[in-house]
Amino acid sequence: MTYCLTLRLRDGLVMLSDTRTNAGVDNVSTYRKLFVLHPTPNRTVVLQSAGNLATTQEVLDLVHRDLGDTGATESLRTVDHLFEAALYLGRLSVEVANRHRAALDAVGADGTSTFLVSGQIGDEAPDALLVYPEGNYIRASDDRPFLQIGETKYGKFLLELATEADVTLDEAAQVALASMISTARANLSVGPPYDLGVYRNGSHVVEHSRIEPDSAFLERIEAVFLKHLRLGLAEIPMVERSEISTL
Repeated sequence: MTYCLTLRLRDGLVMLSDTRTNAGVDNVSTYRKLFVLHPTPNRTVVLQSAGNLATTQEVLDLVHRDLGDTGATESLRTVDHLFEAALYLGRLSVEVANRHRAALDAVGADGTSTFLVSGQIGDEAPDALLVYPEGNYIRASDDRPFLQIGETKYGKFLLELATEADVTLDEAAQVALASMISTARANLSVGPPYDLGVYRNGSHVVEHSRIEPDSAFLERIEAVFLKHLRLGLAEIPMVERSEISTL
């Protein structure tokens, strides 16, 4: 399992991905799941992935192959809109999954992958889209301006708090990290290193940080997160005696 999220805010985008993959408790590895591409100087595309690792890597290889083709091949360099980038990635993902489906079905394996596509093409407003294994997509909305893939349930509430508060990019990055810590604490299949990206509108630059598992920064984040959880628990009121009955 994995956990990747993207927040689309008034000033730009925040992207965060873990790097843990596993094929059982005795086969845990680390692979990057956040990829920043600059197909041309005026376009920035960030890809985040969850699902079958082999399918993901083949799709990314095809993306890079198409970028190297200066002919008429469709690529992230030729699309005019970010939603077209999402459709292009979806088609590649479906093609790869279908190519290996018979062999994977024979051993009961799922060969599908899910992607987050975010960034900015030209002067269009930055956007964020979730590409399903079937090749179609949904877009982050004004009412729910965040997207998640992988192990999504444990950190969703924190993202909802952030978007309701209309936070800045720096504040959103803090919330994203809290969402990741909450998820990693609840599910051992999610873990560091974490790749954090911040994109400011019109910059065509992604500010990237890799947070290592043994870093003092991560230790501090976890300590602060747990401290304030405990403080919050201490303030939760107890049921009034008048509302208690015996059974």
